[in-house]
Amino acid sequence: MKILVIGDAQHYTALLLKGGLSGHQVQQVTTLDRIDSLADYQLVIDLVFDDHQEHAVLYARFPAVPVLAGIVKTSLGAVMGNYAFSQGFNLIGCNWLPGFIEMPVTEVSVIDEEQLPVLQEMMGQLGWQYEVVKDSVGMVTPRVICMIINEAYMAAEEEIASRADINTAMRLGTNYPLGPFEWCEKIGIKHVCDVLSSVYTATGNERYKVSPLLIEEAQTSNVK
Repeated sequence: MKILVIGDAQHYTALLLKGGLSGHQVQQVTTLDRIDSLADYQLVIDLVFDDHQEHAVLYARFPAVPVLAGIVKTSLGAVMGNYAFSQGFNLIGCNWLPGFIEMPVTEVSVIDEEQLPVLQEMMGQLGWQYEVVKDSVGMVTPRVICMIINEAYMAAEEEIASRADINTAMRLGTNYPLGPFEWCEKIGIKHVCDVLSSVYTATGNERYKVSPLLIEEAQTSNVK
């Protein structure tokens, strides 16, 4: 396949660690600014769609080209409603947040069961394992992990324990591979804040209301 990958060097390196691209013709770009046609591609992997939803304008013009798009901070339903996909919806949601790209099983969402054969074919050609979840803001794993990070920030804000102790307690007590603050660093605090804010807006559930300390640190962070 000829594959177009959109993402910076960090995203692309994580994708290479995931494997599956060898044997395919891959073009990597950091932006779609100079791409005006997808006619030559059999697949698009958009690792940064969440923060560049305007990419949907181009994707809607080429409905025959499937797009594995990073969609965690919004939903496929919202994207379809905001952009004109009059000839067919070609986006498949993927958890492409930093820290998850290279994972052996990719969390994905579809808006219609008619997309499942296309998804199966694409994943088969790439040799990737995947799990289909409901189309909802935050998906499943990102929503859960970001909520745990949020609770950890609230505990730190109340000085219940140090960050190091909270990390250790989560690793040893729940057998998690990383503590919440370690997860936050791996994902990126701004991404964590965005996911929580989006889920809170979509659900109104107080458990996703972002910790003031997390917001403060996200606003002063230089990490994208």
